[in-house]
Amino acid sequence: MNYFIGLLLLVFSMTSYADNLPPDVLVKNTTIEVTTILKRDKAVLTNDSQKLYALIDAKVLPHFDFNQMTMLAVGRYWRQATPAQQQALVKEFRTLLVRTYANALAEFNNQVIEFKPFNMAVNATDSTVQTQVKQPGAQPIPIDYSMEKTAAGWKVYDVSIDGVSLVTNYRSSFGTEIHKSGIDGLIRTLAGRNQQNAPTKSATTK
Repeated sequence: MNYFIGLLLLVFSMTSYADNLPPDVLVKNTTIEVTTILKRDKAVLTNDSQKLYALIDAKVLPHFDFNQMTMLAVGRYWRQATPAQQQALVKEFRTLLVRTYANALAEFNNQVIEFKPFNMAVNATDSTVQTQVKQPGAQPIPIDYSMEKTAAGWKVYDVSIDGVSLVTNYRSSFGTEIHKSGIDGLIRTLAGRNQQNAPTKSATTK
């Protein structure tokens, strides 16, 4: 199963009330929204990646803390990067995740999402929402969302799928690339990968 299938749950509504929802309610409500969108528009979205990326850009990105995600993924090398390099890393990592997310959307096939009991301390600013994806003939896949409360509401800064952290997974490969080619080398590698996966438009789409 695609490592990023968990991100399917995170197409967040742009309505203002979402900023005030507790993390578990936010995830649960938007799970219903994203699965509804996929069932209704999957053929159109998967045949025109520009439309799919536009949907993700409008509904997903405001609810991820890409600065925090990038900083955690780069790890100890983040402090060695110049402000310009940090900006470039965030930009390329953001693009990489969006395009990987688009691929995960195309793999969605009416899986059942279950939500684990949720408890959060009063005034908590960091929390984890636990869910699992159930599909016929396979073991359920646990998906945990690490979320932080910010001035703009709860934001996702990591996703763990079957015990594997997205941030930790990238930290290993990013560290290897930086050790080999430096921070600029990592930026070039990410930019090249993003260029290869640039959005395309179906020839039949007008």
